[in-house]
Amino acid sequence: MKAVRFHAHGGPDVLRLEEVPEPVAGPGEALVRVRACALNHLDLWQRRGIERVKIPFPHISGADVAGEVESSPDGEFAPGRRVMLQPGLSCGRCEPCLDGRDNECAGYDVLGYRSDGGYAEYVKVPVRNLVAIPDAIGFVEAAAFPLAFLTAWHMLITRAHLRAGEDVLVIGAGSGVGQAAIQIAWRHGARVFVTAGSDEKLARARQLGAYEGVNHATEDVPARVRELTSGRGVDVVVEHVGTATWDRSLKCLVRSGRLVTCGATTGHDARIDLRFLFGRQLSLLGSYMGRKAELLRAAQFFFAGELRPVIDRTYPLADAAEAHRRLESREGFGKVVLEV
Repeated sequence: MKAVRFHAHGGPDVLRLEEVPEPVAGPGEALVRVRACALNHLDLWQRRGIERVKIPFPHISGADVAGEVESSPDGEFAPGRRVMLQPGLSCGRCEPCLDGRDNECAGYDVLGYRSDGGYAEYVKVPVRNLVAIPDAIGFVEAAAFPLAFLTAWHMLITRAHLRAGEDVLVIGAGSGVGQAAIQIAWRHGARVFVTAGSDEKLARARQLGAYEGVNHATEDVPARVRELTSGRGVDVVVEHVGTATWDRSLKCLVRSGRLVTCGATTGHDARIDLRFLFGRQLSLLGSYMGRKAELLRAAQFFFAGELRPVIDRTYPLADAAEAHRRLESREGFGKVVLEV
């Protein structure tokens, strides 16, 4: 089969389209014919190299996959069944897994992180990671849905316990998690504010349900947020940028507000004055991926047309390096997807 692999860390040019052996599904596994694979920032970090993480070489990235079942030895899914993949890999046997908290499994991994992923014509996964999709859902949209919407759902609904009527600030509206968080928060009755680096992105965010936007390139974000909320601030901040936005994200919170973070795309160094933390009774919440049950719940809204992943641009598999450059440029809005 054809696959895009890298044999060493580096820039986009290390990605190579190669002929590699087709994976073989074993007991409890399925072989999936990949039709589309969406990119995530995790793909960029893998390619560049992650501190204290050893990536097996040669490596095939790609956590967000949609396609057709090629074979399933146990016969649970018939060949040709259209599916998207739950991107989280867990043992299925430990206490957290059996309790439905599979993203807390000690052996938890993400498809394409330390295993081979979806930048290929075929990928093998545990059968429990298959999620059937309706015929009306396209493969590109299905590939763009799982990781971003699972992450945003876990952040807002499970970790931050979002309530109808609350104000939410989504940092980085044009990102995959950002566009998902806007829609989820709006669907749950929140008033959504967003930040982005261009007026064009802010306009697109409003089309997804954002009430108002702040251009972080030209405006004082905390001051503008307080102006928009009549001096109050927001109840929840969705943060995934890290060092570059941390301080101003904290300053946007109302007393007893919650900041929930799932990433650090601009760096992981973040500080806080503890007097500010306890004096304002703030909550800082970490969030990592999400549970399969949450993906299935979010997928009900997706299949009904109430949540929809935004596609920035698609590329053929052979142009994976160009797709990486597009994601790195931060110029797009929504998900970059490889069509296989």
